[in-house]
Amino acid sequence: MMRRVRTSPKQSRWLPFEEPLQELDEQIHALEEFTAERGIDRSAQVAALRERQRTLTQRIFSSLSPWDQVLLARHPSRPYTLDYLRLIFDDWVELHGDRRFGDDPALVAGFARLNGKPVAVVGHQKGRDTRERVFRNFGSARPEGYRKALRVMHLAAKFGRPIIALVDTPAAESRLEAEERGIAESIATNMAEMSALPTPIVVAIIGEGGSGGAIGIAVGDWIAMQEHSIYSVIPPEGCAAILDTFGRDASRGPDAAAALKVNAESVLALGVVDEVVPEPLGGAHRDPPAAATALKEALARSLGKLKRLSTKTLLERRYEKFRRIGQFIEPPSVGADS
Repeated sequence: MMRRVRTSPKQSRWLPFEEPLQELDEQIHALEEFTAERGIDRSAQVAALRERQRTLTQRIFSSLSPWDQVLLARHPSRPYTLDYLRLIFDDWVELHGDRRFGDDPALVAGFARLNGKPVAVVGHQKGRDTRERVFRNFGSARPEGYRKALRVMHLAAKFGRPIIALVDTPAAESRLEAEERGIAESIATNMAEMSALPTPIVVAIIGEGGSGGAIGIAVGDWIAMQEHSIYSVIPPEGCAAILDTFGRDASRGPDAAAALKVNAESVLALGVVDEVVPEPLGGAHRDPPAAATALKEALARSLGKLKRLSTKTLLERRYEKFRRIGQFIEPPSVGADS
């Protein structure tokens, strides 16, 4: 059974739009400590404050801007892949190395059990503190990371294991070393190979789904986004930095976020993903076990449906799914012959 974990003020980092909630959270925490230390019942006051906090949180989160959603997706306390592996899966065994160059800690891969059934899991991993962020390269995978993931996915297909991919990356590594080792080729190969793997593939965007770094493990039969995740061809700041529309000014990332339609509901409306998985009120970082419960249900449900399909049908639907993305109908020009 999952234990409910409440994020205390000492543990949480507050985003700008969350600041009105900070004072209430600190008051609740102080009253709870007072009760624990002195044995004086303050449950009525705590309950009243929690109700005020819930009402305020609902009001704030009902009117988030696209940029607020970007900040939430990047929240430093948001659950990462290894957190979900602990909360959702059992018997996790991690595999290392691509058998060509080395290992990449920014992308973890291995085998586990979901509701007792064996699955392969691949996913980006960021870091909690400075040391781990450097070790994990801030979740930006290198060529060897994508090749390691593909190695595990081929093993999964060989032994009839479904694949679950957890996406959380700002983008793939783009420095010279990654280019020299073939970052573009490794992502392209993964896309091509995943499109033909004869086993169900379920993808969940759990934070940032950025550019080729995301799609390198995101070619799936069913793609879900957590409610406060984002998915885009480029990070908003990068978009603003290269387009004349935004004056090639990275500080206009909030404007680019609105234009890119990066939030989950917009991406769902565009037909790029199949489902939005709800998060606890205030975001997954406020209650990781509850977020994990909702994600686990979505993963298990989608896998159950996919397993009923024949391999031929599975591959045909996967192909058609990605062929449909980006289709549009161009209206006839004014005055054109009928």
